Amino acid sequence: MKIRRILSVFFLTGLLCSLLVTPAWAVEEPTVNAKAALLVDVEGDNILFEKNAHQQMYPASITKVMTALLTLEAVEQGKLQMDQMITASATVFFDMEADGSTAGIVTGESMSVQDLLHCLLLESANEVGNILAEAVSGSVSAFVQLMNQKAAELGMEDTHFANTHGLHNPQHYTTAWDLYLLAREAIGNEAFMTICNTIAYTVPATNKSEERELHTTNSLISNWRILGYLYDGAEGIKTGTTEQAGNCLLSSAVRGSRRLVCVVLGCDGEGTEIQSFTDTATLYDYGFDNFSVQTIITADEMIQEVPVDLSTQTNYVVVHPAEDVQALLPNDVDVSQLERKVELTRDVALAPIAAGDQLGTLTFLYDGEVCATVPLLAQFDVSASRFLTAKYQIEQFLSKTVVQIVLVILVLAAVLVWVWWKFFRRNRRYGRSSGRRHGRRAYRGRRR
Repeated sequence: MKIRRILSVFFLTGLLCSLLVTPAWAVEEPTVNAKAALLVDVEGDNILFEKNAHQQMYPASITKVMTALLTLEAVEQGKLQMDQMITASATVFFDMEADGSTAGIVTGESMSVQDLLHCLLLESANEVGNILAEAVSGSVSAFVQLMNQKAAELGMEDTHFANTHGLHNPQHYTTAWDLYLLAREAIGNEAFMTICNTIAYTVPATNKSEERELHTTNSLISNWRILGYLYDGAEGIKTGTTEQAGNCLLSSAVRGSRRLVCVVLGCDGEGTEIQSFTDTATLYDYGFDNFSVQTIITADEMIQEVPVDLSTQTNYVVVHPAEDVQALLPNDVDVSQLERKVELTRDVALAPIAAGDQLGTLTFLYDGEVCATVPLLAQFDVSASRFLTAKYQIEQFLSKTVVQIVLVILVLAAVLVWVWWKFFRRNRRYGRSSGRRHGRRAYRGRRR
């Protein structure tokens, strides 16, 4: 009986200890179907959720985000105009698949850059990727090189493009993290966001076709194709689906002043749900509901006293944060429990010091990761003593290696001069004195 009581107390104590060491702000992460997923708060690139974020995956039609951005860059550079008419050549259809998404453009058909971009991003038309590639770079192969060059510029280290549209190619791959970097670039392009947020668009009649009605493939912003996936605050960006890539979605959502970007790759396409949309909505709810921007310190908080040298006015100065500091944290985190790390520019500050001079930095860490850094500024002026400053400058001058070497050389030179004067100069004087004595003796002899 006593053994049972002892064991009960033991296990109860263990349970209580486990509860105590578990952070009170621990947020349970959601379960997603995607093989790779990433949720990032754009302000500060704060990762809120990741699953195989750096694993190479097939992007499918998300590829067209890069194609559109490079086309818009060509417009900004004056190489193309949005109302410029582009004619589809016979060569743009060389790598199309019979069941691939298309806008039905045919050889010899002319369409404006503006209309082509809507076909590319709303209808996800594969042939348009090649049409725009030839317009920008003269050939599809040259444009693909430009795609890889741009990817390198954006830091997409695990990405390689082999085509303009995302149809399957073993050498055409990326990662969830790299697609976030691409999305961050795309969000900053107003023209791109306007197009990818368009729900429906009418392409005027062309020389080969009557007008076309386009509808976005992104069911987060439109229920025209599929019902039940609208998400409040969703903005763009691009869907993608192939047999090898699965269902993929690159998107963003805004709530208040916060913007999140979500990437889901390799979702299961079977069943009644389209997992790329449900996973994305789950992750957005998780990010918006469980995290918020919190003030973790104010500019008027005094951090510590920093020792001061070269002053007779005081031997310390107080430092404070340069500004109020905010950080994205779980809602239930206790900001007072964040780890603080102070790094001073010098262990002992040197006068003179002016109020507002930066004397160090204050870093906040949450769960071992840096969540904010702020400069530490002097609270008040500290004057310097002329005598102490002069003494310090002399000491610093004499402590220099070059100066010390020169002093050693001068000392050695002085010793050598002294030795020469002491010994060689004396011997020379002694020799001359003896000669004069001999001369006087000879002279006296002659007088006798």
